[in-house]
Amino acid sequence: MVTPGRTVRTIRTPAAAGVGHQFAYLPDVARTMVDLLQQRDSLPAFATFHMAGHWDASGTALAEAVQRVVVRRGGVAPAIRPFPWWLVRLAAPFVVTLRELLGMRYLWQHAVRLDNRRLVQTLGHEPHTPLDEAVEATLVGLGCLPPTGPQARPPGAARTIAP
Repeated sequence: MVTPGRTVRTIRTPAAAGVGHQFAYLPDVARTMVDLLQQRDSLPAFATFHMAGHWDASGTALAEAVQRVVVRRGGVAPAIRPFPWWLVRLAAPFVVTLRELLGMRYLWQHAVRLDNRRLVQTLGHEPHTPLDEAVEATLVGLGCLPPTGPQARPPGAARTIAP
């Protein structure tokens, strides 16, 4: 959707127009896995749990969150454009990764929404970072936005450690 290490100027949305999609923020997935592992002795072997994560009913909510975060951080609202599936189809015969990506395109053409009731019943909750917060942390992690706070010091600058 964005290019790591570069200022976000364009957001590519892979979903077909109006098709909902579900996203999960990786630290929320990790927290869920840790919480489930802490209960592994009481869970059946090969138990399956789904996360609700963030549901994007229109297929554009994630891209719009990226826009909001970029603007809030002082940037210009990036354009939202469709993902160039035509280019993937053209290159797929020569690039294995693109051939596999093309094979997964159906997941962007039809709404897929997972039910987290079993997870919530087991854990009592589902870790859930607010969308804009997750998007901002992701963009910082990808190098698309500069960090803020203590981690924003220039390379080589001394770090003060409180006693």
